[in-house]
Amino acid sequence: MKEVTKVRIDKWLWAVRLFKSRSMATDTVKSGKVKMNGKALKASFIVTPGNIIEVKKNGFNLTVKVEKIIEKRVSATLASECITDMTPAEELNKYKDWYTGKAQPEFRERGEGRPTKKERREIDDFKVFYLEDEDED
Repeated sequence: MKEVTKVRIDKWLWAVRLFKSRSMATDTVKSGKVKMNGKALKASFIVTPGNIIEVKKNGFNLTVKVEKIIEKRVSATLASECITDMTPAEELNKYKDWYTGKAQPEFRERGEGRPTKKERREIDDFKVFYLEDEDED
């Protein structure tokens, strides 16, 4: 693993495996969901070791500390050395109460079959929108 001195925030978030793709990381940063000291960052922000970054992802507010700067995507074990998860336990467990007693699968009319790829994307978009609305309350 080659350590570099400068790398953009979107590239670093992708390299440490917080996002599946770099474009997802870039879109998240551009939408203002990545912050440092309460201020939204630009995708061109240069990461330095010791930065504490707040990332809003899938309804969770993750807090991570930058330990090492890497530019290329590496294995999960190597990526874990570059990041320290500082997310409070109550944040990680905040949906536990919400899910309690809701272990039933989602309802679909008899004969509908499995959702198509388009329908699945619409369902996922709805869930993301719904979870983000709950966070703002």
